[in-house]
Amino acid sequence: MADRKIDILIVEDEKTLSDMYEDKFKTAGYGVKVAFSAEEAIDYLKTKKPDLILLDILLPRKNGIGFLEEFKKTADVTGIPIVGFSNYDDPETKQKAFELGVKDYLLKTQYTPQQLLEKLQRYFN
Repeated sequence: MADRKIDILIVEDEKTLSDMYEDKFKTAGYGVKVAFSAEEAIDYLKTKKPDLILLDILLPRKNGIGFLEEFKKTADVTGIPIVGFSNYDDPETKQKAFELGVKDYLLKTQYTPQQLLEKLQRYFN
């Protein structure tokens, strides 16, 4: 791992899942911030620039698509890879997410925390 700690923003409203991913990523040496809503994530991005965003698509109030639309308006977010991570496997939603800049769209049920970590590490090399 590089000298500087790599930071991951997890946007996930389910606390059990966010805790599980946060623990796994921190154990692997990454810095982690969890946002439980799109609004909380947007506020965080006004002052911080993580190295990657792991985005749940099904969120309360403003969903992941709404986050992506707002994300483009947030200052200094160019170059941050976003990975959609959801149980929602709707082709139209996936297409919209890719149109809005998502680099990958993964289904939660297909990845253990370790497999997810391995998949995300390709964005840091």
